[in-house]
Amino acid sequence: MPRPASSSSEVRPPLTVDRAGGERDDETLLGRLRAEPGTRVLAIRRDAAPLRDGRLALVSTTEVDDDVVTEWAFLGRTPDRTAVVLAALSDGAPDEIVPDAEWSPLRAAGGDLPAGEAELLTTAVALAGWLRDAAFCPACGSATELRHAGWSRHCPVCGREHFPRTDPAVIVLVTSATSDDRILLGANAAWGGDRYSCFAGFAEAGESLEDAVSREVGEEAGVRLRDIAYRGSQAWPYPRSLMLGFRAVVVDDAEAQADGDEIVEVRWFDRDEIGAALRGEGSAMLPGRASIARRLIDDWYRGVA
Repeated sequence: MPRPASSSSEVRPPLTVDRAGGERDDETLLGRLRAEPGTRVLAIRRDAAPLRDGRLALVSTTEVDDDVVTEWAFLGRTPDRTAVVLAALSDGAPDEIVPDAEWSPLRAAGGDLPAGEAELLTTAVALAGWLRDAAFCPACGSATELRHAGWSRHCPVCGREHFPRTDPAVIVLVTSATSDDRILLGANAAWGGDRYSCFAGFAEAGESLEDAVSREVGEEAGVRLRDIAYRGSQAWPYPRSLMLGFRAVVVDDAEAQADGDEIVEVRWFDRDEIGAALRGEGSAMLPGRASIARRLIDDWYRGVA
């Protein structure tokens, strides 16, 4: 029977999930949890999840058609010990698999969800992506077997164990050499040239994070940096990144120049211009609220040291 939509006046407590990683060694765990009526399921289709009233819509295992589930995985337990599992859906799974829900990708929904639900959604999207993309052993090409309640894959041919990957990427907010009231942002060609953000890129093999910051900003915006300082991190499953946020100061503002390939324009913004963009005013668009890029910009605008 379809689950009724929740009332817009219903107050739901914040959802938090402990990963409960110690339970993953039990190879019977997923089978048992799927048979328990109290288990809650978070369905993921590519990078999208079902929402009701702006919150994640978790359903029972009986409400999910197993024919459109490619893999199951254990996500953890709520404080009352309710199990939460991932159902990684096929691309063609219909919206109606979760009744009375609207589907939204992580990029759009993550910034509006409560912190615990945003973390759960990020984990689920990252794990679903790995389960989808890593069905075969990269060493010998054989089909792998799911282990550890969805958190590892075993190759029965060569014996290798494979785990979800996380690739380190740096992202940096650059401030002016002459004034802390100006920041340099870039417009990426992939965004159509009208959205401005911090500079980012993957750390290369054998490279420190600080060196990666200097190299990426130098390549994309033409400036040298000083006073590079770590500001925080964010898991970002596009496809499997750990974004490591930094703030830095340029050596010479006049050096700023877009590479013309990945970055089509670099532009200095003062605090008033950023304030207007944060309010949705003006022509310049900023990163979405779900991203660490937006957090770096917000912190600078609010004067967070």
